[in-house]
Amino acid sequence: MRIPICFAFVTMLAIAWLGRGAPQAKADNAYRVEFVAKYVKADSNDAKDKAFAAAVDKAKCAICHEGKIKKNRNDYGKALAELLNRKTDVDNKEKIQAALKKVESKRSDPKNEKSPTFGELIKAGKLPVAPET
Repeated sequence: MRIPICFAFVTMLAIAWLGRGAPQAKADNAYRVEFVAKYVKADSNDAKDKAFAAAVDKAKCAICHEGKIKKNRNDYGKALAELLNRKTDVDNKEKIQAALKKVESKRSDPKNEKSPTFGELIKAGKLPVAPET
């Protein structure tokens, strides 16, 4: 039995379209895995560490993104995006870790010189997002 050419073409287009979202998901997951490896102390008995681990687990993509569209980044995600390229750096753990370290010194609210740095927020057991005003 022969498959009509039209059906084969439509199937190939559908597969290509569905596969186009994979690089972003791979990048976002790689960054999240490295964030967890650097900051989450999974074996800790400290209440602050447990609360932070739970907040990170609950936040998932919201550590770097805001809203329902993943192209929308919060200030932490924007700071990381300045240092990392989703296409070329996704498998470079050292570069991701270096970017996480460098971003620690940036202010959580770039418009407010008195806002805590991302590193200060993380050290305090809070997610690295700007405080709500």
